[in-house]
Amino acid sequence: MRVAFVLPRYGTTIIGGAETAARLLAEHLVAQKGWKVQVLTSCAEDFVTWDDVLPPGREAVNGVGVQRFASSSGRDPSFHPFSASLLADPARASMADAERWVDLQGPVVPELAEAAANSDAEAVIFYPYLYYPTVRAIERVSAPTILHPAAHDEPALHLPVFPRVFAAADGLVFQTAAERDLVQGMFPVASHRQLQLGLGVDDPDGMPPDPSTGRHAPYLVCLGRVDGHKGSRLLASLFATYKQRRPGPLRLVFAGPVVEAPPDHPEIDVVGPVPEREKWSLLEHAVALVSPSAREAFSLVVAESWSARTPVVVNAACAATVEHCRRSEAGLSFAGFGEFEAVVDLLAGDEAARHQLGARGRAYVDRWFRWPRVVERYATFVQMVAASASRVG
Repeated sequence: MRVAFVLPRYGTTIIGGAETAARLLAEHLVAQKGWKVQVLTSCAEDFVTWDDVLPPGREAVNGVGVQRFASSSGRDPSFHPFSASLLADPARASMADAERWVDLQGPVVPELAEAAANSDAEAVIFYPYLYYPTVRAIERVSAPTILHPAAHDEPALHLPVFPRVFAAADGLVFQTAAERDLVQGMFPVASHRQLQLGLGVDDPDGMPPDPSTGRHAPYLVCLGRVDGHKGSRLLASLFATYKQRRPGPLRLVFAGPVVEAPPDHPEIDVVGPVPEREKWSLLEHAVALVSPSAREAFSLVVAESWSARTPVVVNAACAATVEHCRRSEAGLSFAGFGEFEAVVDLLAGDEAARHQLGARGRAYVDRWFRWPRVVERYATFVQMVAASASRVG
């Protein structure tokens, strides 16, 4: 089967929830199903500026054909003040202002939208709902379309430009029940074909350990983009207060691209992006993974932590990660410092509890999120949407 993925950025060096999920799914469709997969994307690596960094044109990335297009503009300097004003009350925004918000946010890639509209793929797959490539192309595609919204309850989702984006999709793929319920509650998508899929997770068993992680022990680890919008400032503040009340050897390690570094602290290590081997070793030997973000559609790092048999601690305000913890019975949540302190005290002081939670998490991932199961379910869904939409057309 021939499918095309449409994304604002793509590549092995790009770390992001939707981008990583799409790349891994594309690669596994090639490897496991033998599908012909093309990616249509921009030349950007950085989602803040959308500057063209990678060369335009075609290349093969791990068996996936990638075609990059230069942007006519990235993120306009006026975007942030305009966005702050508009998103203060998004439900009252005019359609004209919402359309302007999409263009100012970037990346504005007209050739990418044109290529998607003219694709000869049997299905065109869009990730995520938020950016110009999806907003400007999904209505123009004649082939069956599938949208992975990667939605969470953020102000932008309430802008009036997005109902038509969701309506234009022939199929919707959700990462959690929380995301599905959110979208169903906001948009008239009851007649759309829908799949609650999640993400595929690798199995680290057999991977040689990275001895460098021992320099941090004992430690909590936070994986992913180091950014105030992802909760890193909140976590650093909670941990600093914890250490004032609980002096001892426990450290906090942030590992991932640094957008906004937390304040310096003698017991907080910011190590930047790490290779796969070190990532898995950091997870395996951590007291726990902490996911402080209140806005996640799935959180791959939570599932990866359980794959490494390590318990997780999540922000109680995040519906998706709390759902994982409830379904797996393998994670704990916090809604303020008191709960954070109690959770860290428990995990740092009770090895049996850590092992029990880690084992439950591993069983949860083994049951639902291993790649063979995920790819088979997804391939069946894509074929069904393509066949149904083609018959209607």
